[in-house]
Amino acid sequence: MSVALWMVLALVLLGIFWAVGAYNRLVRLKNAIANAFGQIDVQLKRRYDLIPNLVEVARKYLAHESQTLEAVIAARNQARSAEQSAASSPLNAGALGALAGAEQMLGGALGRLFAVAEAYPELKADQTMRELSEELSSTENRVGFARQAYNDHVLEFNDAAAQFPTLVIARLFGFGTQAMLESTTSEVERQAVRIEI
Repeated sequence: MSVALWMVLALVLLGIFWAVGAYNRLVRLKNAIANAFGQIDVQLKRRYDLIPNLVEVARKYLAHESQTLEAVIAARNQARSAEQSAASSPLNAGALGALAGAEQMLGGALGRLFAVAEAYPELKADQTMRELSEELSSTENRVGFARQAYNDHVLEFNDAAAQFPTLVIARLFGFGTQAMLESTTSEVERQAVRIEI
């Protein structure tokens, strides 16, 4: 065999090793996105579990505000359903969009609940209500951190899939860009739910 043939063979092998490495990196980054969504999922489930307890405590004091309480529970159930759909396919942009919309509705319903609760000093003074509010606030912070980690992983994947020469492998094997979890569009909607009891 001639030296030229060995060089061509070496270049082909080098190209194959590079392609395998690029493919494996994209798979690893895509799995990191799914794992990051799993962390969001854990925090959202924690939040969804706290809300019925919060509503039950508030129900004692807000008997004539049943519409507000029912709205919170309905929004919680809708958000939980959207979360379960998104958890089954965390890389589906449509499922993530539905989850974001449901979370926005839940945030609004919780905001209305806490606005109504402000008018009831006995409810504000209730120890269980204060503890649940603190837990919910802490969980909201954890959800925010988990969303940021998710978006960081999506950015890393999208950057890797869009850069040449990895772009060739990404297109060849169908690694499309992934959607980030975005905040809502208006400034009012972007504000976090205020929990003050």
